[in-house]
Amino acid sequence: MKVRTHNLLAIAIALAPALPVLAQDDSPALEEILVTAQKRVQSLRDVPISVNALNNEKIEDAGITSIERIADYIPSFNMTQTGIGTNIAIRGISSGVNQGFEQSAAQFIDGIHYGRAQLARAPFLDLERVEVLRGPQSIIFGKNSTAGAISITTAKPGDAHEAKITALYEPEHGEQDVRLVLSGPISDTVGGRLAILESRIDGFMENTTLERDESGDKNRVVRATLQWKPTDVWDIILKMEDGSFDSDGRNIEVVKPIEIPDATGNKTPYAKALQFFTAGKYLLDTTHDWNRQSNGDYSYNDTENVTLTIEREIGENTLTSVTGYNAYTYEELCDCDFTGASGFNILSDEDYSQISQELRLTSPEDQTISYLGGVFFQSSSLDFHDAVRVPKDSFIATAFTPLLGATAANLLRDASTQRDFEQDTDLAAVFAQATWNFTDFARLILGARYTAEQKDANRIQYHVSNTGVTLPEGAVTDPYNIIWSQFKVDPHTVKGDRDESAFTPLVTLQFDINDTDMLYASYTTGFKSGGFDVRSNAAPNDLGGVYPNIQGTWEFEEEQVKNYELGGKFVFGGGSAELNAALFRSEFDDMQTSQFDGSLSFNVTNAGQAVVQGLEVDGRWAITDSLLARGGVAFIDFEYTDFPTSQCYFGQPDNIAPAGDGVCDATGKRREFTPEIQGNVGADYTIEFSNGLKLVNTLDFIYSDEYLTTPSLDPRFEQEAYTKINARIALSGNDDMWELALIGKNLTDESIVSYANGLPVASTVTRGTGSGYYAFYERPRSVAIQGTLKF
Repeated sequence: MKVRTHNLLAIAIALAPALPVLAQDDSPALEEILVTAQKRVQSLRDVPISVNALNNEKIEDAGITSIERIADYIPSFNMTQTGIGTNIAIRGISSGVNQGFEQSAAQFIDGIHYGRAQLARAPFLDLERVEVLRGPQSIIFGKNSTAGAISITTAKPGDAHEAKITALYEPEHGEQDVRLVLSGPISDTVGGRLAILESRIDGFMENTTLERDESGDKNRVVRATLQWKPTDVWDIILKMEDGSFDSDGRNIEVVKPIEIPDATGNKTPYAKALQFFTAGKYLLDTTHDWNRQSNGDYSYNDTENVTLTIEREIGENTLTSVTGYNAYTYEELCDCDFTGASGFNILSDEDYSQISQELRLTSPEDQTISYLGGVFFQSSSLDFHDAVRVPKDSFIATAFTPLLGATAANLLRDASTQRDFEQDTDLAAVFAQATWNFTDFARLILGARYTAEQKDANRIQYHVSNTGVTLPEGAVTDPYNIIWSQFKVDPHTVKGDRDESAFTPLVTLQFDINDTDMLYASYTTGFKSGGFDVRSNAAPNDLGGVYPNIQGTWEFEEEQVKNYELGGKFVFGGGSAELNAALFRSEFDDMQTSQFDGSLSFNVTNAGQAVVQGLEVDGRWAITDSLLARGGVAFIDFEYTDFPTSQCYFGQPDNIAPAGDGVCDATGKRREFTPEIQGNVGADYTIEFSNGLKLVNTLDFIYSDEYLTTPSLDPRFEQEAYTKINARIALSGNDDMWELALIGKNLTDESIVSYANGLPVASTVTRGTGSGYYAFYERPRSVAIQGTLKF
């Protein structure tokens, strides 16, 4: 029986803000957390931004190996994988599924913008810290972000020689993880650091069709960092990294079948339709039991990046140059009918490269007026191709025989519809931020960025016959056009270019209550450029296509946000406890969203308006020298205030003319993946023995309220509220040269859906009377052993 601790956790979260009041003046002081959220090294207590930070020790101790796992420890932050992409959300704001999107919650590694969703899946290795900044970050980071930013800083060479090897093994899911770090001075002025990662896991989902565990992941990262300080005024760091992260299979199950009678009262369950069209050879499993059926999926990714950071002191100022090259390629196969029956699959590949340059001048901070400012340039190129393929033995072709006739339906076997997309983007920006300390206890921060961005793109959708011949667009009477139009696919060619600019200001007023406590109020703006839809299978009416009645999308508009925030950071008990709080309201215009068309495609649309508001609280308390308590909670209220063009969920009647286009009004509704309450409470307890050994015990409770799981906002599939428990017990020597740890994750064995959507082609095959959902599940309970040696 599962342990249910929801009420206990809710009480703990409610009490967390009051705990620091109990601290005594003779209590131990907390270790100071340093961040670079404002491009300066500052104490977290002094930064007038809602920001959470995890240092390398917490990342390693908690077994955090990717951005996805950070969500357990930072409320209002989420990452989800979907059938064809990855989403990062901060305060419920994310970009949706489309290769044409930059992320609303942007990722930066050593100052370089990693805006592509695929890069969010890369594994962590040898980090100094991770900072999650909530709210628009549009001034001093390399590219505007409307939801927030994840700023990752990798470890640099130190002044002393260091060598460390860490190995982890988890038997239930076949996980193995080995990491090696070598670092130290090479000469009086040069230091070097080498970090290597090799990891793999068999998976926690059993594919009963292929008789294997999934997803079988393999990761490899090699990073070399050189630091050269030729004189006291120069600091030059060159980082080179090569990596890959590959997966065979997916953590997907088909669940929750739906049946809706037609006008005559007839209904056909999707499972029954599959059994009929496969002549009884296939029976759909819709029970959540960690088993799936699939003919095979994979995702193979290769990345490379080079970052050159040069700092030069010029008098009291510092001139910083950050040059970055970032590129990746991937190939993915999605068995996108999500069943073990032969239906259809999508093979896609992407090639992306980016080069950027930032120049920044920073003044000393301890002046009446301090400032930083600079210029930023970025150029990128994207090539994307995908093919929706129908195998020779596909049940879909069989299902369409009564409608199209045997001759036409057989043309679908071994045929495909394919897409080519290319885009070039150039961006330039100038930015500045100044802090005026107009009294000893009050300061005004003003900032602004002007951004100009150009995009050129083209998309071609075309059919390929069952003999491998590329077909012209043709006419509505062409057999292939007739067949593919049943799946809302319309051959077309579109081109476009965009030239847009934006001015994004920031105003922050900050007051020091005393030497340790402060309050701030801020007004910030954010801008995310518009662009072009990669994944729509049809052209919009005004751009033409073979079937004008099949609605696709092409160009989408920029996303804008205004954010209002009141916050405070407080210290109690002579430095033994701290509490941070932020009250915010974000008003979005033209929020960029991706809508599933119910068949094979995702169409981009701009939601008219949305408001997200809430309260974030987090804190730490060093109760004794041996016991540290910590916690955080986020209350989020999200509402679409104007969204008349949302996707209808299966069986939902259209309420927008023209009828039958699958568009419904979502005004007044809450977005998917926006639980009202998210929180965590944890404690670290250290026991030091007289023989020099040390035992560190860590316990974390992670809570989430219920939330919708589908982009269509289908109320029939809601993730229930849950509480996860993570724990770690580590034994080490007092010199910290070795450590042996036992790590448990999701010890309550919760079944957690991170993403779900309607089953493709299900309603088409059943003539609109049967469907279901495919759902991504997080990893169930796991217990691993980890060892570390330093030498």
